[in-house]
Amino acid sequence: MRYLISGGGTGGHIFPAVSIANALKELDPEADILFVGALGRMEMERVPQAGYKIIGLPVRGFNRQNPLKNVSVVIDMLRSMRMVKKVIREFKPQVGVGVGGYASGAAMKTAAKMGIPILLQEQNGFAGVTNKLLKDDAKKICVAYEGMERFFPAEKIVLTGNPVRQNLVNGSREEAFEYIEKEYGIKLDPKKPTLVVIGGSLGARTINEAMIQGIPAMQKAGINVIWQTGKTYYERCHAAYEEGTKAQEDNRIICTAFLSRMELAYAAADLVVSRAGASSISEICLLGKPSILVPSPNVAEDHQTHNAMALVRKDAAIMVKDAEASEKLVSSLLQTIADKAQLEKLHTNVLSLAQKDSARRIAEMVMQIAIH
Repeated sequence: MRYLISGGGTGGHIFPAVSIANALKELDPEADILFVGALGRMEMERVPQAGYKIIGLPVRGFNRQNPLKNVSVVIDMLRSMRMVKKVIREFKPQVGVGVGGYASGAAMKTAAKMGIPILLQEQNGFAGVTNKLLKDDAKKICVAYEGMERFFPAEKIVLTGNPVRQNLVNGSREEAFEYIEKEYGIKLDPKKPTLVVIGGSLGARTINEAMIQGIPAMQKAGINVIWQTGKTYYERCHAAYEEGTKAQEDNRIICTAFLSRMELAYAAADLVVSRAGASSISEICLLGKPSILVPSPNVAEDHQTHNAMALVRKDAAIMVKDAEASEKLVSSLLQTIADKAQLEKLHTNVLSLAQKDSARRIAEMVMQIAIH
C-alpha cells in the first residue's frame, strides 16, 4: 500500500502526521509512505529525522497586509499543484492524508481531483482554513473536539483525538524526583505539591513575565516548581530566578530552557500551566493533569482559545487570558494548587475527555479508505 501524507508549518501539524505514519507502519510494515511539505518549513527537517521521505513544494500563505504580493503566491500555488500531479502519477498512492498547513491544501486538492480518496485530520477546536476548504473532497475527517459539525459535514466526522507522544505515559513520580535532583542539583519535596510550567520550545512571553513577578509568592507558598522558559526567554528568566532564589536556603524552584524528559515533568506535576495548543491539550487530557491554560493570542482564528474553552466548559481546566496573565496567573495557580478538591475535580473531568490510541485509530481508518 502507498500512502501520501501532507501538511506542516508547525509542530502541531507535523507531530500528528508523523504519528499517523508510524501507526501505518506498525499495522502495515510493508507500507510505502511519502510526505509532501512546504519548502523552508519545519517539516522539511523533522520528517526525514523521523525516517520518512519528503518532497518540498514552493507553496506559501497569502499576504493579508499587502494583497498585491499575492500574485506570486498564486503562481507558486499553481506550480505546487503541477508538482503534486507529477508526484501522484509516479508514486501512485491509494490514499492521501492531510493534516493542515499550506502544502496540505495543494497536495490534497490535487489528489482529490485525480480521484485519490483523502482523509483529513483536524487538531484544533476551531478548524483551520485548509481543512475547511478541503471538507467536500474528504471521505472522512478525524477531529479532536466535539461540536465540529459547524465546520464539517456531520456524516464525515470521526472523533479520534490527536496523536500524542506515546512515551509520555511512562514516567513515575518517584523517578521524576530522582532525575530532577540528579539533573538540576535541586531536591524537591515529594510531599509538597508540584507545579510544572511549559512555555513551549521557544517560550511564552506573558507566562514567563508572570512567573518572574511570582517568584517571591511561590517561594513563600513552599511549592515545588519546574519552570520551562523556552530558549528565547531563558537568559532573562534565569537572571530573575537567580536573583529571587539566592537568599533562599531551601529553594524548590527549577528554571530551565528546555525539558528533555517531558514524561517525568508530567509525572511530577500536580498542576500544569501551559499554552493551549492542540498537542499540549491532548497530552493533558491523556494524562489527566489539572491545568491552567493561557491561550496564545498570536495564532490563526484565535484557535487556542477555542481549544481551551472546550475543556473549561466541561470543568476540566481553568483559563487565564493572555492579556490578564501578569495580573492573575500566579494568584490563580497558587489558589488552585492549594485546593485538593479542585485538583481532584479537574483531574477526573479532564481524564474523561481523553481519546486513547488516536494515531492507531486514524491509521486504521486510512487503511480502510485505501482498500475501498
